[in-house]
Amino acid sequence: MNVSQQIFTNEDQKKPQKSGSVRTARLKMAQRIVMMVLGAAMMSVALEIFLVPNELIDGGITGISIMLSHIFNIPLGILLTLLNLPFLVIGYKQIGKTFALSTLFAVILMSIGTQLLHPVKPITVEPLLAAVFGGVILGVGVGLVVRYGGSLDGTEIVAILIAKKLPFSVGEVVMFFNFFILSVAGFVFGWNNAMFSLIAYYIAFKMIDVTLEGLDQSKSVWIISDKFRDIGEALTERLGRGVTYLDGEGGFSGENKKVIFVVITRLEEAKLKSIVEDWDSDAFVAIGNIHDVKGGRFKKKSIH
Repeated sequence: MNVSQQIFTNEDQKKPQKSGSVRTARLKMAQRIVMMVLGAAMMSVALEIFLVPNELIDGGITGISIMLSHIFNIPLGILLTLLNLPFLVIGYKQIGKTFALSTLFAVILMSIGTQLLHPVKPITVEPLLAAVFGGVILGVGVGLVVRYGGSLDGTEIVAILIAKKLPFSVGEVVMFFNFFILSVAGFVFGWNNAMFSLIAYYIAFKMIDVTLEGLDQSKSVWIISDKFRDIGEALTERLGRGVTYLDGEGGFSGENKKVIFVVITRLEEAKLKSIVEDWDSDAFVAIGNIHDVKGGRFKKKSIH
């Protein structure tokens, strides 16, 4: 926000909505900073307390930095910053200023954290335990930073740009990079450690998803049935969820169909299937994951 945007006239100061919106923006910014600090701190702990002392690596620039630090005896924090800088410049030009600055902020915090924690003794010297717990902490840390608008690894930026020019998804490009990096780790740290590193990487990958989507993951449901009205009313009464009726047309029959659309939580999926089964065992039901739900009337109604 520019300085000029922070200057209000006397009339503006009298408007409660203006001050309320400014207060809300400041609270969101404070929350974003706190969560990114927490995420960077967690990744520092995962690296210096679990992975690095046991010669395990993560994927991406972090994995490359760990190997170079081991080979050339250069502090990990310095390598994390230096190797990520070129990608941050690319991200600034191609993706956006906010993303690049948020990523730079998180990377610097992570680099400082690894430097401060380097003298601390590891909690465990058992590679499997280090891989599991390091992967969990690392995944949650990265997930928090990504959730609040940043990144902790420059390879993601490269993957986004490559995916625009080649017939590969971002995930496939990242997987190729990490497969190569983990393979090189086998020559640097030994193949046992490379396999333990793969375990840590997989756990971190899953924990990033959990952090981004939340434990109470939302699901979108489409139901096609001739008894749509009965099913819709049952879902509202027994689940407390509002439903929407959409107009559809059968691709083969050409008949008009009503489609029920409803958003539920992961824990309500079994009950929804049971309700549909009670009314129409032949109903078509499609269920998909949703990363975020905002607005509307998703909040659950009380069931008496």
